Amino acid sequence: MNKEVLRRNEGTARERHPEDDGSVLELEAAIGGNVKRLRAQHGLSVGEMATRIGISKAMLSKIENAQTSCSLSTLALLARGFDVPVTTLMRGAESDRPASFVSAGQGAPIVRRGTQRGHEYRLLGSLPGEHKRLESLLVTLNEASEVNPLFQHPGTEFIYMLEGEMVYGHGREKYALTPGDSLQFDGEGAHGPLELVTVPITFLSVIAFPDTL
Repeated sequence: MNKEVLRRNEGTARERHPEDDGSVLELEAAIGGNVKRLRAQHGLSVGEMATRIGISKAMLSKIENAQTSCSLSTLALLARGFDVPVTTLMRGAESDRPASFVSAGQGAPIVRRGTQRGHEYRLLGSLPGEHKRLESLLVTLNEASEVNPLFQHPGTEFIYMLEGEMVYGHGREKYALTPGDSLQFDGEGAHGPLELVTVPITFLSVIAFPDTL
């Protein structure tokens, strides 16, 4: 089986132990991101920057990818090399990072087209500001459902089947979905359930709206 390579590879990944302090990890990530940004602004490679400030290339790479804690002496070397205050390297660590937790069965019911036809939508959390681009819903279709409402919206939608069976349409295509199946598609294309094969049907719907909304 061929492995797919993610086209977007931003961010960092590292092992985290239960006793690790999340705020320390955020600080390391902020430092790493700022170092990488400043190095790019100076037009230097990792090796060139490491030589310039007097640390190893491997160490600088680990700092940029938040894979190690940066000592005060190394922070001072980095700040001197970039000609910025040490606080500049920590910028962003103090920002609040919102999260939303929803207990099982507690998603807020919302009204959408189809709600009165046996379609139940529950919102699985909501974040403020720029994070509103993402909408996560738990959708349930029962025997009273009208099987042919069509939806269209900006952005990309992903659905993951949890229970039941249905035939789902997108544009001219039809997809037979059973538990464990997933479907991702352009939301501008007309889409919706075409046939409820085995009810009740439950699936997760995640919509990523464009930044311009």
